[in-house]
Amino acid sequence: MATEVVGREAETAQIVDFLDAAAAAPTSLVIEGDAGIGKTTLWLFAIERARQSGCRVLGTRTAHAESVLAYASLTDLLSGVEPAVLADLPAPQRLALDRVTLLGGPEDSPTDPRAVAAAFLSVVKRLTGSSRVLIAIDDLQWLDPSSAAVIAFAARRLSGPVGVLATLRSDAADAADVSWLRMPWPDAASRLAVGPLSLGALHAVIVRRLGRSLPRPLMVHINEISGGNPLYALELARAATDEGLHMPRSLAELVRRRLAGVNADARDALLAAACAGAPTVDIVARATDSTATGVVDRLADAEAMGIVCYEGRRLRFGHPVLAAGVYADAAPAQRRAMHRSLAAIVEEPELRARHLALATTTGDRDTLHALDAAAESAGKRGAPVAAAELLDFALELGGDTPERRIRLAGFLFDSGNSARARRLLEEVVARDPGRGVCAEAFGLLAVISQLEGSLLTAADELSRALELAEDDLALRARILVSLAWVQIHIGDLAASVRNISDAAADARAVDDPHILSQALGMKIVVGLLSGSGCDDEILWRATELESHESPAPVMFRPSLHAALAHAWTGRLDAAQDALLTVRQRSIERGEESALVFIAYHEGLTAIWRAAFGDAALIAENAVQLASQLDGPLPMSAALTIRALTAAYAGHEDGARRDLQRAIEPTRDCGSELLAGWSMAALGFLEVSLGRHHAALTALEPLVDRLSAHPEAAEIFAAWFVPDAVESFVAVGRAADAEALVDMLERNGRRLDRPWMLASAGRGRAMLLAAGGELDAAADAADRALIEHRRLPMPFERARTQLLAGQLERRRRRNHTAATGLRQALQAFEDFGTPLWAHRARTELGRANVGHHSAGTLTPSEQRVAELAASGMTNREVAAALFISPKTVEANLARVYRKLGIRSRAELGRHMGGNTVNPRSQGRDSW
Repeated sequence: MATEVVGREAETAQIVDFLDAAAAAPTSLVIEGDAGIGKTTLWLFAIERARQSGCRVLGTRTAHAESVLAYASLTDLLSGVEPAVLADLPAPQRLALDRVTLLGGPEDSPTDPRAVAAAFLSVVKRLTGSSRVLIAIDDLQWLDPSSAAVIAFAARRLSGPVGVLATLRSDAADAADVSWLRMPWPDAASRLAVGPLSLGALHAVIVRRLGRSLPRPLMVHINEISGGNPLYALELARAATDEGLHMPRSLAELVRRRLAGVNADARDALLAAACAGAPTVDIVARATDSTATGVVDRLADAEAMGIVCYEGRRLRFGHPVLAAGVYADAAPAQRRAMHRSLAAIVEEPELRARHLALATTTGDRDTLHALDAAAESAGKRGAPVAAAELLDFALELGGDTPERRIRLAGFLFDSGNSARARRLLEEVVARDPGRGVCAEAFGLLAVISQLEGSLLTAADELSRALELAEDDLALRARILVSLAWVQIHIGDLAASVRNISDAAADARAVDDPHILSQALGMKIVVGLLSGSGCDDEILWRATELESHESPAPVMFRPSLHAALAHAWTGRLDAAQDALLTVRQRSIERGEESALVFIAYHEGLTAIWRAAFGDAALIAENAVQLASQLDGPLPMSAALTIRALTAAYAGHEDGARRDLQRAIEPTRDCGSELLAGWSMAALGFLEVSLGRHHAALTALEPLVDRLSAHPEAAEIFAAWFVPDAVESFVAVGRAADAEALVDMLERNGRRLDRPWMLASAGRGRAMLLAAGGELDAAADAADRALIEHRRLPMPFERARTQLLAGQLERRRRRNHTAATGLRQALQAFEDFGTPLWAHRARTELGRANVGHHSAGTLTPSEQRVAELAASGMTNREVAAALFISPKTVEANLARVYRKLGIRSRAELGRHMGGNTVNPRSQGRDSW
C-alpha cells in the first residue's frame, strides 16, 4: 500500500532531488521537525520511491528503549544483506560483524569497534558495485551509540551511488546533536525542515485517517491548537465530540486520552512492550504471564486504535510518543516490577543487566555482577559506549569503586569521551585507593595525554605509574613500553634505552608473549633512534610473537616496527611493502588514528624513493583523516608531510603555510621528533631556494640536539644533516660542516649505512671544493655516487650528480660536466622538482663554452652577478658556487667591464630588472 503524503509538495520535491543526487555520488538528507509533524511519512515516501527506481534500501526504525542495546540498529541495517556479501569480507571484518550481531561464540576474542565500522563500510561499497544504496534511519536521536559510531565512520568515507536518509526530532525534549553525521564533502549534506501543515492539508489527513469530516469552525480550532502538527491534530480530532473540542493540556494528556479506552490487561501488555528493548509478542506474553494469542487478544482494541501494530512477531507502537507516554504514565513501582520480569526473560547480557538496574533503587551483589559482566560482554563485542552506560548504572546503584571507575574511564576513552574519562581517573588518584589501582589509573591517564597532545604530561604520569606498580611485573612491562615510546619522542634517549630493556626483562619474567613482542619490537625502534643499530634476530623474534588480533595501538606492534626498521636503514622497497600490509590490517580494523600514523611514515618512504606523486596523494589523504580526529598531533604530522611534498614540488607558499600550522603544536606537545621533522622540512625548502642563512636558522637547533647524541644518525633522526652541511659550507662555516661530515662517515662505517656514507661523501666533496682542492673533491663525489648504487633514493643521487657536474666544470672538463649535469637535470625534471631543475639548468649553462659577445654575460658571469647584486659578499658567493673568492673577483671585473659600471650599487640597479629569482623561476616552470 503506497504511503500517502498530503500537503507536502515542496518536501517531496526535495526528497526526489536528493534521491537523484544520491544516484551519482554520496549524499545525505536529514528530515527534521517536531514529534508527530510527519517526518516518518516523508521517510517512508522516500523509501518507496527509492525501491521503485531499483535502489537497495538498508533501513532501521529506532526506538528509545533500544538505544542501550549495542549495535541494535546496525543489525537491522544488515538484516537483509545476503550471506555471500558478508562472507566475502576480510576475516577481521567478518568476525567483527559476527560478534556484534551475536553470531560469535563467547570464547571469541574482543572486537575492536573500528573493525565493525570498517566492515559496514565494506558491505556498503560492495552493494554499490551492483546497485544504488539508500541507508535509511528513522528517529536518528534514538540511534544506539554503537551503531551511530559505525554510521559516522562510514558516512565520511562513502563513494559511489549511495544516500543517507534520516529523520530527527528537533523539539527541545528530544533534540540531538548529529554533527557527527558528516559526508565526504560538506555540500553533500542537506536538511529538510518539516513545518506545520495548512488547514486544508490537516483536514485531508483527518478525513483519510479517521474517515470523518469535521466542520470548518472545529477544524480551525484544531489547527490553532495543534499548530499544524498532524499527530496533535489527529489526537484532537479523535477527542472531538458533537459538543465541540475538549482541549488537552499537553501531548501527555493527549496520550492519556488516547489510552483511556484501553483496559488494565492491555495496559499491562503495553507497559511490557514499552519497557522491552525490542518487544515481540512472545516477550510480552512471558512478561505478563500470558500466551502469544492472549497478548494479541488483549491488544486488539489498541491495534484497532492505532496504538500498536505488528511486523511479523515484532510489536511496534504506532508512534514512539505513545511508548514514552505508556512508560511515563505507569507508577514507578509498576515499572520496576516489569523490568524485573523482563530481566528473567531476556538473554542478551546488556538488556538483562539494564532491566535489573531499572528494577531496583539500590544495587545488590547480583545486579552489580550482572552489570559488570554485561559491560565486559559489550566491550568484547566492540561496543564501548554501551559498556560505559552499563557501568554508569552500577555507579548510580551504589557500586562506585575505583576499579569500576577505571574500567568505565577506559570505555569512555575508547568511545571518544576522553574529557570525562580524565575526570574519573583524576578522581580515582585523588582518593588514593592503593598503589596498584593508582598505577592503572596513571597509565590510562598517560594514554589520554598522548592523544591530547602532551607527551611531557604523559611521561610524568607514566613515571608516577611506574613508581606505584612495585612488583607487578606485567603491569610494569606495559608501563615501561609506553614510557620508552614517549621518552624517545621527547629526546630522553638514555632513559628510553634503559626502560625498554627493563620492559623486555619483566615481560620474559612473567612469560607473557603479547607484552614481550611489544617490548622487543619497541627495543628495535629505540635502538635505531639512539644509534645502536638494528638487531635482526630480536626483530624476527618480536614479529614471530606478535598477535595480529591484539588490540594494542599500532605504534606498539612489531609488524610496524619491522617496517620502520626497513625504512630507516635504507631498505625502502621492503619498507613500502611492509607499511602497505600494516595499513591494510588497520583499514580492516577501522583504526582511525593508526591510519594517520602509518600515512606519515608511508609519505616519508615515498619521498625518499622520489615517488613524489604518491607522496602527495598520501599527504592529502592523511590531512583528510587527521581533520576527523581530535588532538593536534595527527594534523601536525599530516601537514608536515604535505609541506615536504610541496617543498619538493616547488610550491613555496603552500609549504610555508602548512609548516606554520604544524610546528607550534609539535613544540607544545614536547615531541622533539615531530618538531624536528617540521623544522627539517623548512630547512630543505630554504636550501632548495638557495637561502642558506635562512636554512640554518631552522636547522641549527637540530644540529645542536644531534651533537648531544652523535651516534643517533639513522635517516629518520638525521635526515636534515646533508642540508645543514650544504648550508654551513655556503655561508663559510667549514668547521661546523666538517663536524657533521665526520659524524656521518663514522656512523656510516660503523653501521654500514649507504645513506650516511653517500651523504658524507657529498658533504666532504663540498668542503674540499670550498678549500680549492678540486681533484680531491671530485674523488669524494665519485665515492658518494658508488654508495648511491646501494641506496634506492634517486633524488639524493641526482643531488650528488649535480655537485659532481659542478666540480667537473670547475676543473674545466666541460664535456664531462655537461654529461653529468644533463643526467641530473633530466632526473629533477622527471621527479617534478623545479627548483632543483633550475639549479641543474643554470649549471649546465655555465658548462657551455661557446662564443659570447663582448657585451653579453656568460652563464657563469650572470650567476655571479645575480648573487653579488643580491647583497652577498664575495666570500659568500664563492661558497654558494663552490669557487674561490679570487674567481668571484675576476668574474665581477669582467661583469663591470661588459656592463660599463663601476660599483655594486650600479650592479644592483642594473641587475634589478634582469636577476633570475630562483623562487619565482621554480613556480613559473612548475
